[in-house]
Amino acid sequence: PPLNDEQSLLWLLEKCQENPHQVGWLAWYFLLNDPVKNERIAIGNGGFKGKPAPDGTIEIGYSILPEYQNRGYGTEAVKALLNWAFEHPEVKRAIAETLPELKASQRLLEKCNFVYIGEGSEPGIIRFELCKINLVSN
Repeated sequence: PPLNDEQSLLWLLEKCQENPHQVGWLAWYFLLNDPVKNERIAIGNGGFKGKPAPDGTIEIGYSILPEYQNRGYGTEAVKALLNWAFEHPEVKRAIAETLPELKASQRLLEKCNFVYIGEGSEPGIIRFELCKINLVSN
């Protein structure tokens, strides 16, 4: 998928303007150093659907451009996002939703210690969960 279309960028801008404290809890870009061109290339994006809910839940999402998939970049990026989020004491668990046919996305979540917990928020979507307490005990 594209890094962001106009509609999603406008949504992000609106959310940041409405509540500047959401910064960090919305979108991040994943950059790769290109030593040949001596520049950083945007290879994907991800983030959270806002600050933690009252029960300490965050929802994470991610996307890597096709030409950079299956190289471990998505796993590295999601782990970095989770490490950042779990540094905040109010965060108790992370959830992620994906489509059943997106096996690579499911493998990524499993590599990040997420566990399948069932149906997602919409028909045809599945949900995974990672509890902070499980990270501490591992």
